Amino acid sequence: MNSTFQRIGIVGKYDSQNLAAPLERLLAFLEKRGVEVALDQRSAAAVGVAENRAVHLTEIGSHADLVVVLGGDGTMLHAARVLACQNVPIIGINLGQLGFLTDIPAQSLEKMLGQVLEGHYQEETRTLLKTKTVRGANIVNRSVAFNDVVLTKGARGSMIDLEVYVDGRFVYSLRADGLIVATPTGSTAYALSSGGPILHPDLGAIVLVPICPHTLSNRPIALSDRCTVEVILQKGEGAVANFDVQDHFELLLDDRLVITPAENGIRLLHPLEHSYFAMLREKLRWGAKL
Repeated sequence: MNSTFQRIGIVGKYDSQNLAAPLERLLAFLEKRGVEVALDQRSAAAVGVAENRAVHLTEIGSHADLVVVLGGDGTMLHAARVLACQNVPIIGINLGQLGFLTDIPAQSLEKMLGQVLEGHYQEETRTLLKTKTVRGANIVNRSVAFNDVVLTKGARGSMIDLEVYVDGRFVYSLRADGLIVATPTGSTAYALSSGGPILHPDLGAIVLVPICPHTLSNRPIALSDRCTVEVILQKGEGAVANFDVQDHFELLLDDRLVITPAENGIRLLHPLEHSYFAMLREKLRWGAKL
């Protein structure tokens, strides 16, 4: 059977006991369609697939026209952060709980993925942030974030003091439990629970969301995703920067965290019937139309 995508990469939630059955179904489905398959190494090892069918995640883009992620949003975040520079589209099959980023229910994978493989899909590009932490004259850490960059207080629990700049211009001094810099994708994650707005994925924007600010007038600010955000730690022993809750880096006083949009965004595919607002209604349990 002809397919728009002839080479499929698969990345699974390798530490899940629920991976084996849907992965076997997916492999059987793709084999029947006659497409070439490359499995992420850790996913292959988790279910006992032969090593000759395994590819390291950092190289899977060169072996695939499309990458299918089996898991939840955490698995999608991990895969997307690695695959962004490989310019390969990604689609998710949900094995998790909420599934904001993984559109296809596991029970419908053959039908809905089949439609995508036949060319019936929506594609969008999501913002990715790149970061560097500057200590004195040296860059001591680099990372990327699909959802958000979060600066938080340390284990001692006291508030931290930050200075925030946008495109080199001073915005404010902030005393708070922390600060979230979120993409539209991340606006429905930690930023939302901290009082931030929901940003539609088509918006070229990022949002700054203070976490429990000492001054209650410190409110979320939406910015262009073309700007550079710089955050300087003024006070807060043990403060930490985390990136999609996947990478963490401990900050020292006067460290500068510089956040800019990445050159390459994340290419996400969705089934044709996908609706962003329907997804929000379902995941956030909003009322349906009467």
